[in-house]
Amino acid sequence: MERTWRWFGKNDKITLAMLRQIGVEGIVTALHDVPLGEVWTREKIHDLRTYIEGFGMRWSVVESLPVVETIKYGGPDRDEQIEVYKQGLRNLSAEGIHTVCYNFMPVLDWARTDLLHPNPNGTSNLYFSYSEFAYFDIYILQREGARQEWAAFNRFPGRNVLKEADDLAQTMTPEGNRKLVENIIIKTQGFVSGNFSEDDTRPIERFREFLDLYKGIGKEELRANMKYFLEAVMPVCEECGMNLCVHPDDPPIPVLGLPRIVNSDEDIDWFLHAVDNPHNGLTFCAGSLSAGAHNDVVALARKYASRTHFVHLRSCHIFPNGDFTEASHLGGRADLIELTRIFEKENPALPMRVDHGMTMLGDEARNYNAGYSFLGRMFALAQVQGIMATVDRELGIPYRQPGFFDC
Repeated sequence: MERTWRWFGKNDKITLAMLRQIGVEGIVTALHDVPLGEVWTREKIHDLRTYIEGFGMRWSVVESLPVVETIKYGGPDRDEQIEVYKQGLRNLSAEGIHTVCYNFMPVLDWARTDLLHPNPNGTSNLYFSYSEFAYFDIYILQREGARQEWAAFNRFPGRNVLKEADDLAQTMTPEGNRKLVENIIIKTQGFVSGNFSEDDTRPIERFREFLDLYKGIGKEELRANMKYFLEAVMPVCEECGMNLCVHPDDPPIPVLGLPRIVNSDEDIDWFLHAVDNPHNGLTFCAGSLSAGAHNDVVALARKYASRTHFVHLRSCHIFPNGDFTEASHLGGRADLIELTRIFEKENPALPMRVDHGMTMLGDEARNYNAGYSFLGRMFALAQVQGIMATVDRELGIPYRQPGFFDC
């Protein structure tokens, strides 16, 4: 697999010169300066592509060319925005970029409640607490119907998440509320989805406005809208040799009354067959999938390796109460060693990134995007490179060491 790294453009504190030194071959990035709903021009794509190539790497994957909300909920300007999307695909293809990772998650791109959850060894990781998320939903967001939904939440036998949220309300401080809003709405969304930014003065009100767009949209309606989008763009993908690969829902459950349609074997099977085209594929995010106890991640990899266009190799650990955290890349539920064997054997040219990493050794002071530390991800990449070298030797595949001479 090609070793790639998510990079957030020329203003990223982590430079391309740094990435070249640690064995990165391909860059995963986007035109973060283009407002949502506007065409990605060939000129802008060309500028960023040639900048990346100037450091000896290539722009391997777009993550992501955003699918704007109106496409997801089926708004009146959906067709207009799909045309914008098609032109972006054509322009990317003209510049030699042929893999686009996207998501079809309403409003929230991904969610965590703690961005610096302490580990026993002094590092920290991203963490999801169901009780804190329920508290946010009921007491901060004050979403209509939230209390009733959490009262009926029975995913973890013996656990009463609603009572835990109510108990938390007795001790939560204004600072705690502010931190939850930052973690769930601002710091995990602003740098990826474009719906929110650090400058938002009324994030809760804006968040409610987005939720309102999905009133009356359930799982079947969202599925129909995804199928409509895929049927519209697949002819362009055929024309341009473009692979689209949807990212699984993170976390892999319905949240905030919103439907989620890419979080299980049944979901993946549905969208691949709804528009059964080889250009319609999956971003196999082992971390997102392993956060759901219902997913056998290794079995999913075996089943869908041929329709996978991009791999995120990370892993989650689920605690006995159902909360989950990012795990070591050599631990957790995902079994990255076996996943590497599967993908190296079945689809060896895939781009791969280690995705999130620990915050360690001063990463926390450098104001990196949440989950996207430098030293923590470099440590993870070293772990995964070791896995790949071992698996490649098992399979008789020559292992590439970019930038080094053979000894």
